[in-house]
Amino acid sequence: MRTAPTILHLDMDAFFAQAEQASKPSLRGKAVVVGGLGPRGVVATASYEARVFGVHSAMPMAQARRLAPNAAYLVPRFGFYRSISEQVMQLLRELSPLVEPLSLDEAFVDLEAGGAAWDEASARLAGAELRAGIRAVTGLTGSVGLAASKMLAKIASERAKPDGLVLIEPGTERDLLGPLSVRTLPGVGPATGDHLRRAGIHTVDELAEAGEDELVRLLGKAHGHALHAMALAHDERPVVAEREAKSVSVEDTYDIDIHDRLRVGLEVQRLADRCVRRLRGSGLSGRTIVLKVRRYDFSTLTRSETLRGPTDDPAVVREAAARLLDSVDTTGGVRLLGVGVSGLADYTQEDLFAQAAGAGAVSPAEERVDEPAQEQAAGPAERHWSAGHDVRHAEHGHGWVQGSGVGRVTVRFETPDSEPGRVRTFRVDDPALQPADPLPLVRRRPADPAGTPTVVGGEAGGRG
Repeated sequence: MRTAPTILHLDMDAFFAQAEQASKPSLRGKAVVVGGLGPRGVVATASYEARVFGVHSAMPMAQARRLAPNAAYLVPRFGFYRSISEQVMQLLRELSPLVEPLSLDEAFVDLEAGGAAWDEASARLAGAELRAGIRAVTGLTGSVGLAASKMLAKIASERAKPDGLVLIEPGTERDLLGPLSVRTLPGVGPATGDHLRRAGIHTVDELAEAGEDELVRLLGKAHGHALHAMALAHDERPVVAEREAKSVSVEDTYDIDIHDRLRVGLEVQRLADRCVRRLRGSGLSGRTIVLKVRRYDFSTLTRSETLRGPTDDPAVVREAAARLLDSVDTTGGVRLLGVGVSGLADYTQEDLFAQAAGAGAVSPAEERVDEPAQEQAAGPAERHWSAGHDVRHAEHGHGWVQGSGVGRVTVRFETPDSEPGRVRTFRVDDPALQPADPLPLVRRRPADPAGTPTVVGGEAGGRG
């Protein structure tokens, strides 16, 4: 393990909720909860204002509503979050070529590899400058942990939350880890934690004292050896810049089980198109098409078909997914559907024997990947408006959906750079109201003497 705290872990603070607050002036400083809003929905992210009431990620949305009835409840806008994430990851790559993204809002950085840090002082300076850069570019905050290993850097960033920086000095690791719960260590989930608890092991100190032989007996050779090393603060895992994707997939969980076989088929086609868009966005193609079906009784079935060569043709993927669906009994209802592509390659070789009739171009309406299933392919009278999603009105301009029901939709008209806006209500089928793309967050990087705007979440000058 290295002797200087030159591994950095960045974790954006309540990322989805914070991004929503940045783009919606009326929500700044307010409790915001992002996630699935249906009966089976769960919380993806809660703002710190919402956490005061006990709301946290992975909580059932119904429970969150009971705890914080006055919070703003929004459906995620993953395309928008992804665009902000790309800006943040670019800042990390300016520090080092070794950046290991873990998710849209979390990554490890090897500061030593990029020459950005070599000792405690330079590491602390790099972390502080990164936090300032993220705030300048996006207006958002992130917490930074610095340590001599990935495990400790992640623990440090958790202690830094929200909007802070914590550096663990080399030589102090054992004292820091000792009293912590075993669940703090990577690889100790609920099942392993319960197993250790039954053996009388609750803290990292107790884990170290148990000895490697006992941990191997309890957990197996690989897991026991790894956990004993981590309990002694030994973590030699390197920061890995590239993680090869093994598959690309999308799935939807439905608030109400789908019983209509025709509707199930249409959903599979829609998911196939979304999967191809994600595939193409990564510059990939794939040979194996996978269908996932979770039925009314929670039983989950997967079916796959391998083509003669890799493809990124939506028509080919749709046809293969449809054939796979033919082999699945959906009697009783379907609660989840998913379509994936594996056997990835960075080139295509179209399957000459595919039953698809045409090239299957994706329509502009289908490009709105952030819309829920109900909005896809729906006429004006069937239109479903998701809370938090962007709209544009012919007269009032850009806004976002506060809520909808009983044939009405309520919209607040504001932009990221405006004052909190006015609220108006319309018929759900009002032709003057249309779905829109998110507006960009425009910030200025302090290091740029010209003050050239940096655009987050869209293109500069796109919309007022």
